[in-house]
Amino acid sequence: MTTYYASDPTEVRVSVSAVVRRRDEPNRILLMQRSDNQHWGLPGGYVEPGESVQCAAQREVREETGLDAEVVEQLGDVRYSYVRGGQRVQKVVTFFLFRYLSGNVEDHDHEVEEALWIPLAEAPERLSYKGEREMAVAALSRTEEGR
Repeated sequence: MTTYYASDPTEVRVSVSAVVRRRDEPNRILLMQRSDNQHWGLPGGYVEPGESVQCAAQREVREETGLDAEVVEQLGDVRYSYVRGGQRVQKVVTFFLFRYLSGNVEDHDHEVEEALWIPLAEAPERLSYKGEREMAVAALSRTEEGR
C-alpha cells in the first residue's frame, strides 16, 4: 500500500457524465458499453479547456451516443482518487440529468460497443461503477418527484 503525504503532487482530473431520460418514457435511461471493456456505464468524458461542465456533458452525450439531449439539472459529484504511472490522480465527475430530444442509439460512435434504453429502476443493478449507480438512484428519486 502506498502512503501519500500532503506534499505529494496530485493531478486533478475533471470529467462529466449524464443520466439521459427519455421524454416519452421518463422511467427509462440510456446505458452504454464501451468497446474497450465489458462495463456498462453512462455517457461521459473529460471537460475540454474553456468548456463548461454542462456543455461538456451535452457534447459527450452527442458524440458517444448520437443523441441530442438537454440538461434538466445537476445531480451531484463523485470524487475518488487513484494512482497512474506513479502519480496520484484526484478525479471529480459531475453528473447531470438530461432529457432526450432526438436521435437514435444506433448512431453511437466507435468507442461504444452498444447503447440501449433500460428501465431506470434496473440501472443500479446494471451499472458497473458505484458512483454511477448512486446517480441513477438520484435520478430515480427525481423522476418520482415529477422532475
